[in-house]
Amino acid sequence: MKAVILAAGYATRLYPLTRDTPKPLLKIGDKTILEHILLKLARVQEVEKLYLVTNARFYEIFKEWCAGNDFGREIKVINDNTTSNENRLGAIADLQYVIEQERLDDDLLVLAGDNIFEFELTDFVEFFREHDADSITCHQLDDLEELKRTGVVEIDEEGKVLSFVEKPAEPRSTLAVPPVYAYKRETLPLFREYLAGGNNPDAPGNFIPWLITKKDVYAYQFSGYRYDIGTVESYHKVNNLFNK
Repeated sequence: MKAVILAAGYATRLYPLTRDTPKPLLKIGDKTILEHILLKLARVQEVEKLYLVTNARFYEIFKEWCAGNDFGREIKVINDNTTSNENRLGAIADLQYVIEQERLDDDLLVLAGDNIFEFELTDFVEFFREHDADSITCHQLDDLEELKRTGVVEIDEEGKVLSFVEKPAEPRSTLAVPPVYAYKRETLPLFREYLAGGNNPDAPGNFIPWLITKKDVYAYQFSGYRYDIGTVESYHKVNNLFNK
């Protein structure tokens, strides 16, 4: 199994905090967001290698940071060669870029570089193995306005995904989906097919409603906190929680 961390965004909503610092390297408590993620990944023994995809603006910053930190696995930083929010590829296109550049042909754990969560990735990978199917994560979220800003999933009694909508105007459930996914190796060529069909290359959740028309996808339901750092206000709110 390989893992890809999506970190090629420009986080313009967080300016001035992210004008010269990539969002995953902002501190939450005593660790960067990226450190919180990598500590979880370090416990997943199946992951042999980590890839972090970023843009030309932050490439050297991430390379220097990764060279100075040891999480027990090689972290290869990949430059998608974009230079601004206007010419960014989008998260799904970035993932496809890594798959092509690195000729990936393994099961793949995919995470956005701007989310902090309490559950263990080891438990999610165990769920993925048990179901032997592409898997997503979800959790109960009762705030209607927050549901409108995230992916929302409907599942059956066995956890099979019935529907998925990214940022729905009218959420059909209270199960929110953070950007943490596990894909079977045979699914990887479908990213190229998805993009070739002119589908949305941006938010990584956009791939799921397309994927469930082709194969079964299951949702691992977790408890505990999950924070999406999207605005200056949300950053300060979460940072204050961790500092307390």
